Order: sequence, then C-alpha cells, then structure tokens
Amino acid sequence: MFSVIFPGQGSQLVGMGKEFFDRYSLVKNLFKEADDVLKLNLSKLILEGPKDQLNLTINTQPAIFLISYSIFSVLTKELNINLNNAKYFAGHSLGEYSALSSAEYLSFSNTIKLLRTRGDAMQNAVPDGEGGMLAVLGSTVKVVEKILKENQNKFIIQIANDNSEGQIVLSGKNNDLEKLIEILKMEKIKNIKLPVSAPFHCNLMSKATEVMKTEIEKLDFMSGKKILISNVTANEISNKEELKKLLVDQIEKRVRWRESVLNMINKGVDHFIEIGPGKVLSGLVKRIDKNVKINTINNENDIKDLNI
Repeated sequence: MFSVIFPGQGSQLVGMGKEFFDRYSLVKNLFKEADDVLKLNLSKLILEGPKDQLNLTINTQPAIFLISYSIFSVLTKELNINLNNAKYFAGHSLGEYSALSSAEYLSFSNTIKLLRTRGDAMQNAVPDGEGGMLAVLGSTVKVVEKILKENQNKFIIQIANDNSEGQIVLSGKNNDLEKLIEILKMEKIKNIKLPVSAPFHCNLMSKATEVMKTEIEKLDFMSGKKILISNVTANEISNKEELKKLLVDQIEKRVRWRESVLNMINKGVDHFIEIGPGKVLSGLVKRIDKNVKINTINNENDIKDLNI
C-alpha cells in the first residue's frame, strides 16, 4: 500500500523539471498556463534563474508546485502509472497544495494563483529581518516543548515543523531565537539558524492567515475522491469544508509531518512516493521508519525504479 507525498519550500533549484519540460508537450503547456495565469515568466525563472529570485517565497511556492504537478501529470497521463490507487495524498506545508490539486480538489490554475498569494502574504506578514526559524537537531518534541514552556516568560517561540525523529524547526522573533540558542547551548542541543526571511507556521503569520482566509473562501473546491492527510491534524481530511478550514489554520499551526507519516504507516502504508524537486521528504520518512520503501521521482531515470 503506497502514499504519494509532495515536498515543500527549500527543495527548489534552478533547472528543476527541465528534463520533463524538454520532452513532454504536456509539461510545456503547464508552464505556459502558469506564466499566463500569474502574468509572470515563472518558466524562465525556474529553468534559468537567477537563484536569488527563485528563492523568494512569492516565487518559490508556485514554482515547486508547478514542478510537482508537472511530474505527477507525466506519470499519470503520459506513462499511465496509476497513482490514483494511492491510499493517501500528503504534502509538507506548500506541498499540501500540490497534494490537493493532484488529488483533484482544486484546479491547477486556481492552485498556482493561490500559492502566489500565499507566498506573498507569508513573506510580508512580518517586517523583514524581524523573524526567523531555527532547526533543532538530535532532540525530541517533548524535550523542546518542555524548554519552551519553562521559558515562556522570557520569549515566545513555537514549533513550526515536527519533521522527523531528531529534526524540529522553531519559529519566532530573531531576538527571542537568540535567547533560546543560549539555552540550547547550555543543554548541549545542536541547532542551526535557517536561511529564511520569515518565521513560518507560527502566530506571527496572523496577517497571512487573514489574507488566505479571504482568498480560500472565494474558491470553489471540488470533492476529490482521494484521501488527503492534513498537516495540521496529521489525520485524514473528511470533506472540502474541513479542507478549507485546515488550509487556513496551516499558516500558523505546526506542520505535523512526523505524526502524519506515522499515521499513514499505522494505517497500512509501507511505500512512499515523493514527487517533486529534491529528496527532503524521502530523507525524513527514512528517519521516521527505515523499513518502509521510498521512491523519489524528480527525473526520468527515477521512474524506471518505480514499481507499484
């Protein structure tokens, strides 16, 4: 039994998807549709760069979605690989949008427009340089939660991503993160400040939440037939109204990726197929359970190893 999973921000690189773009007219058409819908030469930015422009959140989010959706479309429509037999569709943060569009809850054009808005709203929710994110390595959620609770009068920091065993990402104001770093040093807990421009998945994103609530309410979501796993709850999403609410909640809430993967495994999934740029999720899944089978599909050579 397999699940299809889609990566989030941080997996982007200049030239991603070029192999599929060069070979399949279906992909060229999706790139053109993205450019037309966004009134932006996103294709050129993905295929040629510059890297610093691609790395801007407002560009990164629609770009990663475009690549993930393109590869999914090649697999299902050109190569007739039946990914619709997947037990679940899931994605990490913006990857959840790749999942819901591939699972036919929202059209391609509406999804890419929504992600451009999402990227802009998240980028501008907090003044530049005020907030940031910190990766805590080799610890557990319980340990980190205890430290945050014990020091809640000194700073306000939230867990943004519970990624895997030993990889937790925190968000907050930079001056608060500096105070936490000192405590982590004393506790001999390894941490790395992440090169991001905003503190995602925490209450500092409240302005972005308001923007997304308005935009999501405008859209007509379809009743997809595949089962999605929510970042917010780590559980199955039962209907499109719940999906809308959880997508809004997701902006400020913790991404429960570790719990999501464990839940899927507990429901019988023993094979994960990551579709999109990079191999980040494959690495996280392997850390969560080294016994499951994993395929990463981001070039044509990867497809040869896919057996479902």
